[in-house]
Amino acid sequence: MAAFRLSFHQLLMVFGLLLLTAPTAMAQQRASRLTNGPTTLLTSDSVQLYVQVAGQGKPCVFVHGGPGAGSYSFEKLGGNRLEDKLHLIYYDQRGSGRSASPRRPNYSMARMVQDLEELRQQLGLERWVLMAHSFGGTIATAYATQHPQRVQALVLVNAVLNPPASLESMVQYGTTLLPPAAQPNPGLPMMQRVGMVMGALQQQKLAWQLQFSADSLAARASRVSRSVPANPDFGTQVFSGQLPDYGQDFVPATARLQMPVLNIVGQDDRTTGAAPGTFRFPQQQTVVLPGKHNSFLEQPAAFRQAVVSFVQKLPR
Repeated sequence: MAAFRLSFHQLLMVFGLLLLTAPTAMAQQRASRLTNGPTTLLTSDSVQLYVQVAGQGKPCVFVHGGPGAGSYSFEKLGGNRLEDKLHLIYYDQRGSGRSASPRRPNYSMARMVQDLEELRQQLGLERWVLMAHSFGGTIATAYATQHPQRVQALVLVNAVLNPPASLESMVQYGTTLLPPAAQPNPGLPMMQRVGMVMGALQQQKLAWQLQFSADSLAARASRVSRSVPANPDFGTQVFSGQLPDYGQDFVPATARLQMPVLNIVGQDDRTTGAAPGTFRFPQQQTVVLPGKHNSFLEQPAAFRQAVVSFVQKLPR
């Protein structure tokens, strides 16, 4: 069990380092009342979620990855470059980042979707754009499936929509970075191989190569993420294998989602698993940028251009 906990924390570090106009004048008035600054959402089951609102323009909620990484890293390393065009809503999911954990560990996908919907209602927004990074793509897709009328558009950044495929891709790529003596037996169970690969990469100071093109970028992301409190509960629950919701493939659901979708992809990203080429959104466009799993950090100018261009074309 202790060895598994170690592999989880290594996983969490890697995955952690691993837009919404309203159609009516009334909805636009509601959006204009967003107040910048930190606030707290008290969910219907009494969990306090940390929320930070910043910027101006069309409201856009950021759905972070990890699982459990929190929103702060993206806010400081990518979201801040969009705040002149978007009214960004950063929130930390329950059991993640600066948010609290539920008294009873309810981390089901249905509950995560409900948290998002309660946030929208509290902010008085008719519709919004969902921007999701990495593992956050699963939650954003599930929310859009349950509440399509509330989502004007999706922006998926290095998105994971098939977590099992993502783990397999990460392990396969991570194995190639290791010398033969440190490579795990391919016949071992998946989670055991994940722990072994992550442990070996950490020991040899190679873990940054999974998601970053340069160790300086990985170090910068790590410094930012460590500067705020971190709550590992959600990630622990996911990697424990006790939440089957997150072991499914969300790609088939994309065929039913009619809203415009922007996929931002790292050209050398080996950790997402199912690539956007397999996504079935009827209205999607894909922008491929040099780099790996954190396009907003590796290609900040091109990332901003892709998002702003996409959002400006959305109907008012």
